[in-house]
Amino acid sequence: MTEYDETSSCPTTHEVWLPRNATSPDHVTQQLRFILACLLVASSSAFAGPCQFESQGEGRVAAIVDARSVRLDDGREIRLSGIAPTATTKQALTSLLAGHDVMLRSADDTPDRYGRQSALVFIGESDISVQAMLLARGDAIASAEIPDKDCAAALMASEAAARRQKMGSWADPSAIKNAESPDDILAEIGRFTVVEGKVLSVRQAGATTYLNFGRNWTRGFAVTISKRTLAAFESAGMALKSLENRRIRVRGWVEGNTGPRIDVRLVGQIELLGANEPTGVRP
Repeated sequence: MTEYDETSSCPTTHEVWLPRNATSPDHVTQQLRFILACLLVASSSAFAGPCQFESQGEGRVAAIVDARSVRLDDGREIRLSGIAPTATTKQALTSLLAGHDVMLRSADDTPDRYGRQSALVFIGESDISVQAMLLARGDAIASAEIPDKDCAAALMASEAAARRQKMGSWADPSAIKNAESPDDILAEIGRFTVVEGKVLSVRQAGATTYLNFGRNWTRGFAVTISKRTLAAFESAGMALKSLENRRIRVRGWVEGNTGPRIDVRLVGQIELLGANEPTGVRP
């Protein structure tokens, strides 16, 4: 679990300009370096290629399969790890990757049950992943699925920069849902969604821990955490009970029938919000 204070100074929108229609990887990379330099100062963590995992091969992008998958000219289907799609992800992915040579990096090249190879994707010789580019443009959401802490932090920082600058999907004031408006969250069933709010209570029922954001447990928004995930929170030094009366940001796939739920399976899906961060749902 990570605690962020996003009030640190960073270039303003006119200083960090990411052209949404730029197709040159070098042009986009130049702009991204500027953002990442800012993030380096703000986060005080060393940016020394945090996502430079072992090479898992290379190839040329022959087709954009969907918002998170591409097909290479050798037939391999690659799933972009570390991100969840927004409405603009596929279009942005097409402009960045179609017809380009790419390098794949990941800790493991084992295909998933659909035969897709998950990886971070780099254009040519760039040391900035396509995932980081999409996140910094506001064209994707960090999924918190990358197990490497440094790489996960770098991707989250790219997203945070886009939120501060209201880039892409973050320009919409409703991009982050308010935990006090469960109907708005319920409308997002089946979508990867970011929600902010104050945890009113932490309750355990059987093998599930509930973080409740509303007084009405049936209809209010809640986060569910299974017993098998508790060890990961303990290793991260976070007792779930300590989240009571804390403001948090949670991300995940919305489910539920009466009240909306997000099932948290990874510690990185929850961020503690710093005391100096503005209240409300805007990033």
